[in-house]
This record gives sequence, C-alpha cells and structure tokens, in this order.
Amino acid sequence: MHCSRMEEDTDFRIRFSSLCFINDHVGFHGTIKSSPSDFIVIEIDEQGELVNKASDKPVYNVSKVLPEPNSLAKKAKLDLQILSFEETSNQEVSTLAGSSSDDHNFVPCSEKEDTVRDRTSKGEEEDVDVLGSLLDEKTNELLNQFACDIKEKWDSQTELIGPSPEFSLGRILDKNQRATLHSAIRQKFPFLITVGKNNEIVVRPNLEYKELCHLVSEEEAFEFFKYLDAKKENSKFTFKPDTNKEHRKAVHHFVNKKFGNLVETKSFPELNYSADSPSVVITVRFRVKAHKHWKRSLHECQGRKDIYTAFTLRKENLEMFEAVGFLAVKLGVIPSDFSYAGLKDKKAITYQAMVVRKVTPERLKNIEKEVEKKRMNVFNIRSVEDSLRLGQLKGNHFDIVIRNLKNQINDSANLRERILEAIENVKNKGFVNYYGPQRFGMGRKVHTDQIGLALLKSETVKAVKLFFTPEDLDDPVNRAKKYFLQTEDAKGTLSLMPEFKVRERALLESLHRFGVTEEGCIQAWFSFPHSMRIFYVHAYSSKIWNEAVSYRLATYGSRVVEGDLVCLDEDADNEQLPSSKVHLVTEEEESANTYAIHQVVLPVLGYNIQYPKNKLGQWYQEVLSRDGLQTCKFKIPTLKLNVPGCYRKILKHPCNLSYQLMEDHVTDVKKEGSHIDEATLSLLISFDLDASCYATVCLREIMKHDF
Repeated sequence: MHCSRMEEDTDFRIRFSSLCFINDHVGFHGTIKSSPSDFIVIEIDEQGELVNKASDKPVYNVSKVLPEPNSLAKKAKLDLQILSFEETSNQEVSTLAGSSSDDHNFVPCSEKEDTVRDRTSKGEEEDVDVLGSLLDEKTNELLNQFACDIKEKWDSQTELIGPSPEFSLGRILDKNQRATLHSAIRQKFPFLITVGKNNEIVVRPNLEYKELCHLVSEEEAFEFFKYLDAKKENSKFTFKPDTNKEHRKAVHHFVNKKFGNLVETKSFPELNYSADSPSVVITVRFRVKAHKHWKRSLHECQGRKDIYTAFTLRKENLEMFEAVGFLAVKLGVIPSDFSYAGLKDKKAITYQAMVVRKVTPERLKNIEKEVEKKRMNVFNIRSVEDSLRLGQLKGNHFDIVIRNLKNQINDSANLRERILEAIENVKNKGFVNYYGPQRFGMGRKVHTDQIGLALLKSETVKAVKLFFTPEDLDDPVNRAKKYFLQTEDAKGTLSLMPEFKVRERALLESLHRFGVTEEGCIQAWFSFPHSMRIFYVHAYSSKIWNEAVSYRLATYGSRVVEGDLVCLDEDADNEQLPSSKVHLVTEEEESANTYAIHQVVLPVLGYNIQYPKNKLGQWYQEVLSRDGLQTCKFKIPTLKLNVPGCYRKILKHPCNLSYQLMEDHVTDVKKEGSHIDEATLSLLISFDLDASCYATVCLREIMKHDF
C-alpha cells in the first residue's frame, strides 16, 4: 500500500492531497472514454437484475391506464425554468388566459346574484347557499348591501375616509358554522375579508384586492382572491396574457410580497405564442409545504393518489439533469417529478431505472420518437405504486474499453503480463473506495464541494457566487457568468445564458424576482429540487471522506487498530450501514487481529455518526475546525436540508470481473502514399460494483494511472 499524488490536474492535486493505492503492482497507461460507447453503465436493481433487460413486470397497457390528468403537457412551448416549481400542477381552478371579460358577465353586485359567477363550480354554489341557510334573511340582506356599498365607492373612485368600514354578523357559537361562513363570504365577495373576534365574524373591505385592481382587471382580481381562499391543493391560477414585461414584473412583485409565504408565481409563454406577439402569462400556485397543515377529509386524502410510471432510461453523452429537464418539458411536468436511484456519467452510454409522477404510461410512450432525437430511449414502461429514492439499487454493471495501452514510463516489462497482474491484484485485494472526481464537478476554478461548504455555513450569497464563478474560457456560458459576478444583474445575465443551462437559468430567474440578497439567494436555491440542493452538501462530505481515508491509510496502513470503526455485517450495502452494525475496535481486538482491513469504515459527515477514537477522530475535528464547521449541526433549516451522515467502507472489490485484450489496427497514410498498419492494444473489461462506488476509481487502482 502506498500513496500517489494526482499528476495531471494540479488543482485536483492541491485540493485532494494524496490519493492512495492499496496494491503494489506497477500498472499501465491507457485512454478511457474515447467515445461514449467505450463506457457503458447498466444499473442493477434491488432484485439483482440489469435494468436494460425486458421487465417481467406488467408492461404498459393502453386499455388499462388511468385517465390522463389535466396537465401542462399541451403547452406548445414550456419554459425550461419550470425548475423553480418544486411540484407540477394537474388541476386548474381558474384560468383567464386567452379569455375576454365578455365571457364572464362580471357583475358581483347585480340584483339577481345568488351565485358568484356563471362559471362557479357546484361546490362553490353550495358554499354560497350557506349564507342563506346560516344567516337570517335580514343579516343576509345587510351583508349584500354592505358589499355593494363598498364596491360602489371603489367603482366611483371614492376613497374610504377614516377607519375601515365594518359589518358584523354577530356571535356564532358553533365553530364549524363560523368556518363555513368565513369561506362562503370570501368566495362570494373576494373583495371583502372576514375576521374572527371572540366567536363574532366581522366583514371588512379587502384593501389588497383594491391594490391588485390597479394592476389587473377587476375580474382577474375577483377570480384570484377566490382562488386564494379556496386553497385547493395542486391547483393553479393564470392571469391574462400580457406583453408588457415591466407590468408582469409588478404583478409578480405584488403577489410575492403579499402572499409569497403561501403561493409562488411563474411566467410562461402563452399557448398561441408567436415571435410577432410575444404574450406571456403569469401562473400562480400554492407552495407545496405551505398548506400541509390544512385539515383534509378522509375522502380527499383517498382521492389524491398520484399516478407513477416506471421506465428504463438509456442516454448517450448526456448530463443527467439535462436529460431529466428535456423529458420534463416534453411531458409537461417538472424535474422534481422524476425520481431515480443514482446519478450516472455524462460521457457514457447509461441505462437506469426512473419513475415519473403524474404521467401515465400511455403519455410516456407517445414521446418515444421525440426522445430518440436527443440521444435517449425510454422502454420497460409500466405503472408502479410509488417513486424511487436515491440509493434504491444494488449497484452498477460496467462494460469498458481502455484504448492505446502502453507501459508506464521506464517500464520495459511485457505489457500483457502487466495488465494481467494488475487486474488479478485488484480482483483479489480490492481498491480504495474513493468518491470519483465526477462527484466534485470537472471545473478547475470551483468544485461542487466548495458550494456545499458555503451552504453548510448558511452562506447562501457566497454559494450563489461560487456557482456562477466562470472558468478561463471565452464561451457564452462563461461570459454570462462573468457578467453576473461583475454586475449582479440577473435579468441581463438571463439574456446571455444559453437555454440549455437549465440550472443556471433557474437560479437567475429566482434572483431576478427576489434579488441578490441573503433572503433572495435562499429563495433562489429553492429553484432546485431537493436532490440537487443536497447534492452540493454531499459533495463536501465526500471530499472530506476522501481526505480521511488517505490519512487513515497513510497513518495506519492495512492494520486494524484500536479506535477504528468496523462493519459487523458483511452483507451491508455501501453507505447504508446502521449505527448498530458499526463497532469500535478495542485494544484486545487489535492485539488478537480480530478484524481485517476490508471491514473498516469511516464516517461520512452528518449529525448522526460517531467518529473513530484514534488519530482519525482528532483529524476529523481539526478539519471541521479548519473549515469553520466546529458548531455545525449538519442541518440547514433555511434550505430544508438535513444531513444525517453514514458510514462507508474504505475498501471495495469488483464482482463478476472478466476481461479480454484486443488488437486495434490503425492505418497510417504516409506522404509517399504507402500505408502502414499499426496494431495498438485495447482492453475490454467488465465488472459489477456496489451502489455509490466509482468505476473510474477502480480503473485508477488497476492501471495506477490518474485520469
């Protein structure tokens, strides 16, 4: 066992100190990922099956699928920045887009009005009738008169002078009756608000309604406040199409300022969008967490069961989040409606299990041809009961071609023998189970773990600026990032940032709306799904774990010493070890050589872990102190992130390993026109790894060569 510094990327070397090898063979040079087809990754599900095989579970059947929910799928053009909504909306309560005021005969105080409007639903009619059944005729008449007086004064532009007028319905002792009346009055008269005072209901003018009427038509204000009071889960409200960007900004600002804790807003191109008339509609929807406390009947809860469709995704040379973003747009949902068991490489052909919520198998089947144009395929499409979660897989199978094989510098031994020796060594002794470099992003200036550290310290503004730190490249993306850091002009940066940069544009949209302040940046991070927010924090924990294992092997080598942590369960999954299966090695156990190095685990940072009780424990504390995390509880309430931590084995073995050497013949045409055939050696190697293990790290140990 010895340690070797990363050679090719000096930044990586400085940041990751020394990465160790556990084997002492010489190794060899070669090129991986010459093309995506040289690196094939196939997920292994919890049953041990490869996900690219035809599923034996019932595959989608058109005749049996559930009716399609009304969703955003029919939008002709759906903005990729839909990321800023954590969930998608399947039910429209009131959509005014594309309609004229004549459609609705807006007469809230007409003599004949007993229901709110022509388009009032049956449930709302019942609410309105409650006024007649719970209020005596005189009180009901006075309430209607009070409402009409308020409206007439507003319509005649008469300011309400002095204290706000009030109308009391008197004391109503029954709590349920009071609740029903509050709702019925607000639904019938959204321009009024109701207030409870010691069993008494007091009605007042809704000044926010009047303020909104200065920005939008009265019918829109009327419908918006009805929508707001109805609090229908998974519903949305859409204002009329609007071509004036500044006006839209004012509407966004009003809604977010007054009701931002309850709802969120988003702009979308109008259904009949055209370059000549770029109308945009503002859509409002309830925040997912905001209404969890509302009481729901058993019937409501039973009726809310979501649709889940499982499938296998094949992608080629495509970043995971880009693939999910594309599928979300085509299906009219959002990225957080997709769940998956693990992230996959970009420069590869990968197969993985996925589940999408609120989409029927039939609709997913319908986009197969469009998906193929983006170097993707979807198959094994079927209905399932629930979503996937990260880590819900047994591992991954790899088929890898390593080309241009050569001896290490100054090594004159037989190359084939070197390759055979290296593979057999790692097959028997394993490899150091580092997190691979793709965990930290491939940028040289800023790595994902630096962003994660800033988030752990609640430095959300710093995290945003790190996210937008440009590389030393003169391309549109880096020019846009540079402009943002110089100006903090989110709106201007949006016009520079290419459409395919989904995450960058999602952050910029939020920053434009909320500002580059501490609070604004917190809101901006919520434009990412939870899995993406936690990814940055995990990257920091992973970096520290890599440093810890290097320190552990450099300090104690392959001996298991007192104070080490060992795993007592040989079959435990990587990173899924419960604390009850982790044991602290005693002095007696060290002397008796009770445990072997392959049983040693190290903690991945979090609030629910124990540290080794030897030099490693002290090392962890020093690192936390170095990074300003002495008091960190690994919980970030402002971003709704909790990091319990886990344990990870320091060594792993590849399983089902097989390999084959092949000769590649390359024809080289010389100036004289002669052809020289040169044979270069390539290695085809296949193996399985447990979940969260990295093939590039295994290859690094085999080849003794950093990529």
